[in-house]
Amino acid sequence: MKHIILLFGLFLVATIAFSADKGKIEIPLRFDRYYNYQEVIEALNVLHKAFPELTKLQLVGKSEEGREIYALIINNPKTGGELSKPGVYLDGNIHGNEIQAGEVCLYYANMLLTKYGENEQITKAVDKNVHFIIPVVNVDGRYHFFVDANTPSSGRSIRVPKDDDGDGLIDEDGPEDLDGDGSITQMRIKDTLGIYKSDPIDKRIMVRIKPGEKGEYSLLGSEGIDNDNDGQLNEDAEGYLDANRNWGYSWMPNYVQSGAGNFPLSGVGIKAISDFVYAHPNIIVGFAFHNSGGMWLRVPSEKSIVVDPADIAAYDVIGKEALKITPGYVYQPSYDLYATYGDFDSHLFFINGVFSFTGELFQREQETYRTNINKPTQVSEEGEFTRGSPPEVSREQLKFNDNVAQGELYKDWKKFKHPTYGDIEIGGWVKMSSRLPHPFMLPELVHRNASVVLLAAGNTPDIAMDVFDKKEIGKNLYQVRVRLQNKKGLPTMSAYAVKSKLYPQDILKVTGGKVVAGGVLTDYRLNKVSYKEKKPEIQFLSVPGYGIAEFQFLIEGKGEVTFIYESQKAQGRTVKINL
Repeated sequence: MKHIILLFGLFLVATIAFSADKGKIEIPLRFDRYYNYQEVIEALNVLHKAFPELTKLQLVGKSEEGREIYALIINNPKTGGELSKPGVYLDGNIHGNEIQAGEVCLYYANMLLTKYGENEQITKAVDKNVHFIIPVVNVDGRYHFFVDANTPSSGRSIRVPKDDDGDGLIDEDGPEDLDGDGSITQMRIKDTLGIYKSDPIDKRIMVRIKPGEKGEYSLLGSEGIDNDNDGQLNEDAEGYLDANRNWGYSWMPNYVQSGAGNFPLSGVGIKAISDFVYAHPNIIVGFAFHNSGGMWLRVPSEKSIVVDPADIAAYDVIGKEALKITPGYVYQPSYDLYATYGDFDSHLFFINGVFSFTGELFQREQETYRTNINKPTQVSEEGEFTRGSPPEVSREQLKFNDNVAQGELYKDWKKFKHPTYGDIEIGGWVKMSSRLPHPFMLPELVHRNASVVLLAAGNTPDIAMDVFDKKEIGKNLYQVRVRLQNKKGLPTMSAYAVKSKLYPQDILKVTGGKVVAGGVLTDYRLNKVSYKEKKPEIQFLSVPGYGIAEFQFLIEGKGEVTFIYESQKAQGRTVKINL
């Protein structure tokens, strides 16, 4: 008996230890699981405490429900301050249900910090750049997606109360987890007048009947009841303020675009993040990670907006290479997907001068169950569809669920007594499916997408300044030529920023001598110079990607002369010579 008690005690201790260890967050972070909101905050704190010399954890602001929005800033102060280098910005989870986007941000931070000093490419990125990482934008949404029952697509909104159905009540009739399983799935009812029937191969799938066929079912939508007795189900859930329709550039009101909010930046957290970006004008490239589709999207988000070809070429430096890192993705302007107004990418590019990308992450077609994964699932000649998806695709997804995910992604139809409809059935894809990769698929997804951010960091401007010609052309008068060369693909300013005077241009200053004349050297072989009329000792410029900017100065006097290059989005340079 004592042995039994002892064994039980050891088992209990082991169980408790395992449970505690499962929730403990340690370095390096794990990416075979998803982190809830509080665990994300804990992970950021763990990284900051482990690498205090390279990190700063900054409270950006709070949400509508008072939750903290944090940014982890990664910078090596020995190579410059956090405003003195090209900034790389990334965030995730702008929509509450898009949780794998936050994991990409955490992975990128974990990769930079744990491999600094060991991996040459990563070490260069930390030394050259400052990285601003906000893993969770919609902190309330992430919190509630884990804590509450949801569909794969619900919980997207910023939680601003709104009367969706115009009945004078607010958020009173959202979906409900009727069967208490932690997910909100679908409801169906047997109905000979319905337009659906069971798929003959897999009874779990609903397919439309053909003309003249007798129906078997009607689909009733997501689990729920008519809370406000208006004859509608689930028509007034939380929100709705779309966090990617509430930014400052080209915002449109709700009657143009649902979810826009009452005015730009009306979201408390959105305004805080906008202020954070504005306070860090050295950010030159940014990534906003979203949920699914396998896409790299760039501006513009409206077809009527024309982007300068020079800026598209700069985008292509990253976008076209990103496709090789994330096979199966597409790279395209945002409007090719659909037009949006008040989106974050446009806000970054047109207001802050940031080359901005949206990363749409998960490709559900990767949920394969076939011998040749390169061969797409065949669609039947009959063209039967289940709410937009061919039954062949749904069958394979269910086989993936059954045989690869061990049934964790789908709930089989079960009978349920509904207070209004009576005998119904509840079943379908659970909240951690469809738009999210199964945790076993997560490590590759976060690594590949973080590698694209690292690619972008490697292409931020890197300026070399060289005095490549100096000669005396008169008594105490010298002709001096200076070349600024960008060794990377992104320019120091976008063409749009230059043309619209979005912020001050780069500056080349000469001190220590009297500058008689100075200007852009357009042809050094033919000595062609476009001289500046006033204050020739100060020249305004931008340096194109993989390009140069050359200047010629006529300087009177002898002694030390200093050339100083300053840029908002590139690290400054100083060169001294003696005349």
